[in-house]
Amino acid sequence: MSVNFSYLQFHLAFLLPAVMLLVVTGFVSRTRITDAAARWTDGWRRYWAGVAIITVVALVYTTPWDNLLIARGVWWYGTDRTLATIWEAPVEEYLFITVQPWLTALWLSHLSFSSEWPAATRPRASRGVMVVVAAAVGVAGWQWLGSEATFYIGAIFVWAAPVLALQWAVGAPQLWARRRAVTVGTLVPTLYLCVTDRIAIEYGIWILSEQYTTGILIAGLPVEEAAFFFVTNLFVVQGLVLYRLVTARWGIEALSGWIDDRRARIERPEA
Repeated sequence: MSVNFSYLQFHLAFLLPAVMLLVVTGFVSRTRITDAAARWTDGWRRYWAGVAIITVVALVYTTPWDNLLIARGVWWYGTDRTLATIWEAPVEEYLFITVQPWLTALWLSHLSFSSEWPAATRPRASRGVMVVVAAAVGVAGWQWLGSEATFYIGAIFVWAAPVLALQWAVGAPQLWARRRAVTVGTLVPTLYLCVTDRIAIEYGIWILSEQYTTGILIAGLPVEEAAFFFVTNLFVVQGLVLYRLVTARWGIEALSGWIDDRRARIERPEA
């Protein structure tokens, strides 16, 4: 493409409008995520506090990995497509890492799922199985790092495995119970970001190395990019679901404790 489409223009054309649209439509569907339990625990404030926490974690966890892959030459950026560079990555890359969790969180806020923490059948076994799956992902990624053609997909798997293991160890049964919300919450933003990424590659904003990729394409998009967006959105969605469940349970327990304390004071007033 001859058009000099910059990374900042990419943000303005695709990420900013999507965020604004989800903010506007979020006001309409806000009550769907704020059920009775969430209202007792000030669920909306806690939800966005969770988004802020996950954003910071995403930035801290992704930055070294992202910069190391750029330094390795897994991908690079077109001439005059970025404003400035910090370490190996352009400032727009850090902005993307920051905006993506909010984009996904805004979409997830449109979906309805219970904040109750139901009893699970054989919770230890299900958590154990999913931790083994996460370990298998890490082992596969480690093996793929040994070949140049699978280096990028291997780096994604190795990087993703610890996060998946932690999330599944904490709440695999609860995530499975909310699998519809997790699936829809993950796939929709993944599809959107895959489309925008394909456009960015077409315009030469960033270029992926043929040396470190498999060459497998999905509608013209390298499979590695699709895998990256899938796992990052899965991180955000699972993290927010678990955060909401944990804070809701803590809030309900605190409320129950306060009610029990007040009842005890009424039944046994001090002399």
